[in-house]
This record gives sequence, C-alpha cells and structure tokens, in this order.
Amino acid sequence: MGETPQINLMNLGSPALTDYFDGIGENGFRSTQIIKWVHQHGVIDYSSMTNLSKTLREKLKNNTELRPPTIDDEQISEDGTRKWLVRTDPFNCVETVFIPEGDRGTLCVSSQVGCPLNCQFCATATQGFSRNLSVGEIIGQVWLAARKLGQSSASTRKITNVVMMGMGEPLLNFDNAVASMRLMMDDNAYGLSKRRVTLSTAGVIPGIKRLANECPVSLAISLHATNDELRNKLVPINRKYPIAELIQTCKEYSRATNDGTITFEYVMLKDVNDSVPEARRLAQLLGEIPAKVNLIPFNTFKGNHFVRSSESHIDAFRERLSASGIITITRKTRGSDIDAACGQLVGDVTSKKRSLASSKRGE
Repeated sequence: MGETPQINLMNLGSPALTDYFDGIGENGFRSTQIIKWVHQHGVIDYSSMTNLSKTLREKLKNNTELRPPTIDDEQISEDGTRKWLVRTDPFNCVETVFIPEGDRGTLCVSSQVGCPLNCQFCATATQGFSRNLSVGEIIGQVWLAARKLGQSSASTRKITNVVMMGMGEPLLNFDNAVASMRLMMDDNAYGLSKRRVTLSTAGVIPGIKRLANECPVSLAISLHATNDELRNKLVPINRKYPIAELIQTCKEYSRATNDGTITFEYVMLKDVNDSVPEARRLAQLLGEIPAKVNLIPFNTFKGNHFVRSSESHIDAFRERLSASGIITITRKTRGSDIDAACGQLVGDVTSKKRSLASSKRGE
C-alpha cells in the first residue's frame, strides 16, 4: 500500500484549519499561528515557526505540508504591470497579474484552470476548461505575489486590492473562492477590507445570492450588452440567467450590502455594442442600482474577430452614461504588451474539456 498523501494546509481556510487542529488534539488557536506565519510572514517551513512546540512541528512535518503553487515564468510590462505564469499541477498553469498605480497595487487572481463559459471576447475561453482551483491555489497566487513584491507585513503592503477577475468564473468554484477571499480579509493573513476585494462574475445568479449572505465583497458584473439577443451571443450563460433576472439580483445584492455600489463591466466592441443609443439603454437598465460602469477597450487576441471601438465612440458612450448620472470610467489598458490586459489571460491549459456553455448551450 502507498503512503497516505500529506494534507496541504494551504488548502484550508481558517475554520477548516481550526477543525484540523481540534481533530489532532491541539488547541484551535494554532490555526491563527499558522495563518500568521504563512500569510503575514511568508513562512512555509515548520522548523522556522518558533512559537510552535518542537513536538507539534514534528507532527505537522510528518503529516502535513504547506505547498503553494509555483511560478513558471514572469513578464514585466513597460508600464510596470507584472504577469506570472503560475503552475498548479504538472499539466496546467494559470495566470496572475499585478497592476501598480501610485500607492495602489491591484492583484488579479484566477479561480479556475481555463473557463467553461465561452465568452466570445475573452482569450481564456479559447483554452477550454480543466478544473476548479483549490483554496491553496487561489490564495497561493496572493502568497506568491506578496513574496515576489517583497511584502512581508501590513507595513510593507504592496497588494492593496485583489480582484477575482483572472481566468475562470469564481462563482462556479464558490466554496473555494469564498474561503480564499475570507483569508484575504483575515486580519491574521492579508487584512484587506471587503471593499478592497472584488469578485467579478458573468452572472451566475445562484452564486450572487449566496455571496450576499456568506461573503458580501464588492461585486462586479461582466455585462457587455443591454439585450438578451446580443448577450446570449457574447456571454452564453445569459441563456440560463437572462438580463432581467440578473439586474433584479443585483438590486437585491446592493440592498443586502447597505446599498453598496455594483460595478458593471462593458467591453467596447466596434459596431457591436458601442452606439450612443446602446449607452442610453444601459443607463435605463441600471437606473435603480447604485452602479459604476467600467468601459473596457477590447484587447485583441489570436483568433478573435472583434475590433476595439474607436476612442471617439468610447468617449461618446461614456458621456451619455455620465449625463444620466452614472459614474463611468474608461479602464486604462495595462500590460497589453505582455498579454496581461483584461480578456487576454490564457495560462497553459493542457487538460481541456469542452466548454460548458457551448456544449450545453446554456441549459
């Protein structure tokens, strides 16, 4: 018989880690000690955890491990954006992006290896879908970035915001995404506030409802169209969760989070969704929601057929929304020279499965 696989404690959030220590006859506060060592100080060698007894350190060394993912490659853009190719297993990698801007540093984290949703303007969709990431693989991206950036405590914080906007649909990996975000907000780990952790979804309505109750972080909706006919094509999961239901769910989420602002992401595609009348319809659609709109100039990738809207069209679209009282910004394209911009992440997905959206046609 083979040896029992060691438990990777990086896959356990705070409650699960407490349960683990209770289960081996140790006080639950050991979980706090481990979390501080790993996430505040970057230590994954038990022998360096000097406030643990030698006996406990030996027990942990023999039965568990602290194994984050690893970095296969790093690229640095001329604008300072960094992209890491993060290896999750022998067959697959995901991508993680750090975007510095003044005293703000935003880390874009992946939640799945590939993505099953097949959004037509996103390079990740071309990779197919392999699997969900574990808690350790999600929070491990934050851990790796903090180490690469020289962050060792709150006083040296380089990562001020985390956005679940990388590869994958986080609400289709709900439990692991939530456990990871709770670690991001844990004062013993990264200590980010709820407003500094953002989850972006293509509109998985059951997941949005659960999120409101279980982990009400900042919410971003990958919208991109104002009518079901177009959104069915651009974001195929709309066939299952159409716009009217999505907007109603957003209203409920905002109320549940004390009228919190919801961000709506809207990729600007020439002659597809970028007309002023479309902007007017978008303003009407969002009229009863505390909303902010991020207009995203389309970032090209191999094999796509879309064209980025002109600056004049983007400006006119933004002005129409602003005139309607909706806070609207045009997202600055960052890291496009290293394919790190929005919609360009592909990773290295060698264990592909057919897209959920294309194979089931949203049913």
